[in-house]
Amino acid sequence: MNKVVVGLSGGVDSSVAAATLHDQGYEVVGLTLWLMKGKGQCCSEGMVDAAKLCEELKIPHHIVDSRDVFQENIIDYLVSGYGEGITPLPCSQCNKAVKFTPMLKYARETLGIETIATGHYARIRVENGRYQLLRAVDRTKDQSYFLYDLDQEVLSQVVFPLGEKHKTETRQIAAEFGLHTAEKPESQDLCLVEANGSMQAFLDKYIAPHKGEIVDQAGKVLGQHEGVHHYTIGQRKGLGIAHTEPLYVIGLDAVQNRVIVGERTEAQNLECTATRINWVSIAPPSAPIKAEVQIRYRSTATPATVIPLENDRVRIVFDDPQFSITPGQAAVWYDGEVLLGGGIIERG
Repeated sequence: MNKVVVGLSGGVDSSVAAATLHDQGYEVVGLTLWLMKGKGQCCSEGMVDAAKLCEELKIPHHIVDSRDVFQENIIDYLVSGYGEGITPLPCSQCNKAVKFTPMLKYARETLGIETIATGHYARIRVENGRYQLLRAVDRTKDQSYFLYDLDQEVLSQVVFPLGEKHKTETRQIAAEFGLHTAEKPESQDLCLVEANGSMQAFLDKYIAPHKGEIVDQAGKVLGQHEGVHHYTIGQRKGLGIAHTEPLYVIGLDAVQNRVIVGERTEAQNLECTATRINWVSIAPPSAPIKAEVQIRYRSTATPATVIPLENDRVRIVFDDPQFSITPGQAAVWYDGEVLLGGGIIERG
C-alpha cells in the first residue's frame, strides 16, 4: 500500500486532500506544524481541527514543534525586511523553508515515508525527465505563485490532490465525506495577520514608531508618518495628504526615514531585476526568454522578456509599464500554465 504524509492546517483544503488520498487507498499519516501561538489556520485552533479530522479518518496524527524555524525564517525575515523599507513575501519563503522541505525530511527520517501531500491548488507533471509545476485548473484559487521556490527534489515527492479540482468541488467532497471542516470559513489573510488583527499590529510589536517625512520626488515635504514599515509601494490609502491628484507610495527610504509619494504614472516602471532565482520547470537558460510575468499573487501575468544575469539574478523587461513593482515581492514567470521560474524583486 502506498504511504503518504499529508500536511494538515485544519482547513477544508488540506482536510479534503487527506480524505481523498485515504479514500483512494493510500495509507495516510497527518502532519501538523506548530508555527506560532494564537489564532489562525496554522495555530492552536487549526491543530484541534486537524486532530479531529484524523480521528474522523482513523489515521495517525503527528504534530511537530516548528516555532523556532518559523520565527527565524518568517517572523525575523519579515521584521528585517519591513525595517529596511521593502515588503517581503512570507508565503513562498514559508513553503520552502518551513513547510515542504522540513515535512519531507520528517516524513523520510522519522516515518520512513517518501511522499508528502498538501491541499495547495497546483499541479505537477513530468516532461523530459524534469518535474514541472503547473497552475491549478481553478485559476481563481491557483497557488503556484507561492510554490515557485520548490526544488526538483521536493516536486518529485509531493502530491497536490486538489490541483484538478475547483473550490466548489472541494466543499462538496468535504460534505460527502462528512468532514467537520466542510463549512469552515476560508482563511482570508496571512496567518500572521489573522493572529494579530493586521500586518501593522504585528509589525508594531517588533518595530518601534519612528516619525519621519512624507515627500514628493523633489523632496518637498507633504506630510508626516509614524514609520516606513507601515507603507508599501503602490499604497494610496492612509497617507493623510490633501493633494489635487491621488498620490501613491513610489519609494521607501529607510535610511533617511522617508516615504516618497507621487502620481500614478510615477509608480509605473518598465523593468525590474530579481534575485534568488529558482528555475522550476525548465533548466536555467543562457539567453533571454519570453514569458508572462506575475509580480503579485493577485496580479495578472503580463508579457515580458526575462534576461539571465550573473550572480543568480535576472532582468525583467515588460512589454508595457507595470504599476507598483514592489521590492521584496516575488516575480514569477509562466509559459501559459507552466511555471518556468521565479525570484525576489530587488530594490530599483
